[in-house]
Amino acid sequence: MKKELLDILACPKCKGKIELSEDQEALLCHVCQLAYPIRDAIPIMIIEEASPLSPEQQST
Repeated sequence: MKKELLDILACPKCKGKIELSEDQEALLCHVCQLAYPIRDAIPIMIIEEASPLSPEQQST
């Protein structure tokens, strides 16, 4: 995912900063403890589609 896109995206719940997961399969919000999936190179920024951060994602 391009850095320019990451710079303009925000968590839809808290409007805070998000970051790309190490495996590049999700966008992470550490404030809300949510992972937004990326499917077919498209971030799914819907709160209902997000899942809780895994222990590995929490430590990054």
